[in-house]
Amino acid sequence: MQTVAEAQPRPARAQPDPADHLIVALDFPSADAALDLVDRLQGTCRWFKVGMELYYTAGNSVVEHLIRRDCKIFLDLKLHDIPNTVAGGVRSVADLGVSLLTIHAGGGQQMMRAAAQAASAPNAPRLLAVTVLTSMDAAELTAVGVTDSPTAQVLRLARLAHTAGVDGLVCSAQEVAAVREAMGPEALLVVPGIRPAGVGLNDQSRIATPADAIASGASMLVVGRPITQAADPAAAAAQILAEIKAAL
Repeated sequence: MQTVAEAQPRPARAQPDPADHLIVALDFPSADAALDLVDRLQGTCRWFKVGMELYYTAGNSVVEHLIRRDCKIFLDLKLHDIPNTVAGGVRSVADLGVSLLTIHAGGGQQMMRAAAQAASAPNAPRLLAVTVLTSMDAAELTAVGVTDSPTAQVLRLARLAHTAGVDGLVCSAQEVAAVREAMGPEALLVVPGIRPAGVGLNDQSRIATPADAIASGASMLVVGRPITQAADPAAAAAQILAEIKAAL
């Protein structure tokens, strides 16, 4: 006999929103160019990456402008210095209202721990540790003295970051499955170097399609030129969102 509890309809599971998994890289030399693209993507994308090129030109003003427009901001500054200096950098941006901030895992566990402590303040962004840049392959790593494979180096840095209390990681799609297995289902894994099928590699070496990256365990994808240099950025973004939705 069916119990009352069993007879109650189960609440429908919320469908994941693909827009929560796509970050558009605003890699522009001016605020005007970046904001023009944001206008063209209004209603399609909500997450945007402000990296060094734009931040060094426009500073906090462009970040504040984007936040007033209800955009979610990934501030990609890749902080890498002695622990005290990096902790100070984290505190300096803590009140901006950005959601994510990058540091370099290569700075070591003490540096990452100091950054994580600074990011424990109210309203501070979640920290992401950059492991191995997607422009680097095994030959590039060997040239700087790292004889391990990219995957081995990424996993080493990922474990250091996790132990230091960092919230998540930036890694390529080639390593994300291994990192997901090592870090577990709750880790925030952000993957750049995303190229839809038929799009050129540019200066990236370790890349994947949006669907492959999500299926491999990526939490969020960072996409720049396939959207920003498209004739119709909104249409290009919509295509990528459709790929993400199919893989979720």
